[in-house]
Amino acid sequence: MDAPSPTRRGGLAAGVAAYVLWGGLPLYFPLLAPSDPVEIIAHRVVWSLLFCLVLLQLTGTWRAFAGIVRDRGLLPRLTLAAVLLAVNWLVFVHGVTTGHVVDAALGYFINPLVTIALAVLVLGERLRTVQWVAVGCGVAAVVVLTVGYGRLPWIALVLAVSFGCYGLIKSRVGARVAALPGLAAETAVLAPVAIGYLAWLHATGVGTFAVDLHGLALAGTGVLTAVPLLLFNSAARRLPLTTVGLLQYLAPVLQLAIGVLVAGEQMPPARWWGFGLVWVALAVLTVDGLRHSRRPAPGAPA
Repeated sequence: MDAPSPTRRGGLAAGVAAYVLWGGLPLYFPLLAPSDPVEIIAHRVVWSLLFCLVLLQLTGTWRAFAGIVRDRGLLPRLTLAAVLLAVNWLVFVHGVTTGHVVDAALGYFINPLVTIALAVLVLGERLRTVQWVAVGCGVAAVVVLTVGYGRLPWIALVLAVSFGCYGLIKSRVGARVAALPGLAAETAVLAPVAIGYLAWLHATGVGTFAVDLHGLALAGTGVLTAVPLLLFNSAARRLPLTTVGLLQYLAPVLQLAIGVLVAGEQMPPARWWGFGLVWVALAVLTVDGLRHSRRPAPGAPA
């Protein structure tokens, strides 16, 4: 077997780094106390935008960003994507700062199943039997978790649905929006609301930002937002889609480990059964995806 090319190895390293950073976020956000989730997300939006603007200058991609802002057909879609992204960020931070890291991890395990459901409901795609089985396992997992807990796992469901819808919008936008200009545009849409909220917090004396280590940590949310995205974008250009698809499970695995081993969250039998059903569904999807990715297209040379 040929050794992986330097380009492939670099892409793999970038992909692993991106998902490790995403997976480790539950360790970072609790350090931002006493800031509440809404204040944290407001800072995340503002500092992400500032960091993106610096990177746009360094990479010479201002023209791409300006083209997005001027495109009247594109900007409304990115505005909706920005709102979905803000909801996803807010629920995630709420989850990890209130002792629900495992629920947050579950949301990102469920996300591929939600993506498939959206493909059927919104795009009218037809699923193979194996994919229907995977979706059925996902629904059964939600039922088991709901019955076991006596409540709907809403954090996991909101994370999965919001990110699934965000991904759907981004997939429809396609190659017209690169990662960095796209994130800059989305945070620019959210920035007026975020800045207004932070100004109100400080005007009323309840804002927590100060020029100290805590303020530096809040500013760091911008770096932790943009850097993994750029690493992922680099990996996606260099790696096969199947490899990127397998790497995506690294983040929720790390989040689950943090929730159980670091945060000390409980894993009663109902939760294990629910996660088990989700993992079965993901295993079915992965095997089916690998089989079809290796199957030659009709008329293609063997």
